[in-house]
Amino acid sequence: MQASATQQAFVLNQALTTCRATPSIQHPVWASVNERQYKSMPTHGIGRWRYLLPKDPPKKKRDRQQMKEIVVETETTYATLNVNVSGYDMTVVEHFSQHIHNLCNRLGIKVLDCYALQTKTTEVWVMQEQGTKMSVDSFLKTHNRVVQLRSLNATMCPIFLEVLLKNQPEGVQLSVQEHTEVDYKTRFKGRPELEGLKAKISH
Repeated sequence: MQASATQQAFVLNQALTTCRATPSIQHPVWASVNERQYKSMPTHGIGRWRYLLPKDPPKKKRDRQQMKEIVVETETTYATLNVNVSGYDMTVVEHFSQHIHNLCNRLGIKVLDCYALQTKTTEVWVMQEQGTKMSVDSFLKTHNRVVQLRSLNATMCPIFLEVLLKNQPEGVQLSVQEHTEVDYKTRFKGRPELEGLKAKISH
């Protein structure tokens, strides 16, 4: 009996020592929130799709607009012509310029370009009935559109102008003239400060 009791006591002492020496194993569920174990897993980055798309080509810088070559007139065709449309109502001017463009497409006339010029503002002054002072009554804005034609056939020109004059709306002015370098420069807004600096550099 004494041998069995001492043997049991020895077994209990060994069990206690082993329990004290063995470190506690922490379950993954009980791990602290700050430990991000999924970061080292192979599935990290799932859901990303932008790398699958083809890369966009680098954007090219817009070249400075240059004047197009003016076509010289021949025996059967005119030189480069500008059909100028102007008026106070922007909607009517825009629609009539579109009508000219569509008419050219139907008649087989080559349209080289179609653009808008700078809007001009005119002040209307009114003199008082009793007195000599004048005051501004209103502002009139003139809108301009240009349809540029290339190599207009001499036999087609009278028919083309006749159709335009018959369909010309009220309050819209129509003129046709030969395109020049001055007409090209009027498309751009003048910068006197820049021109003054260029003049100083050249001198």
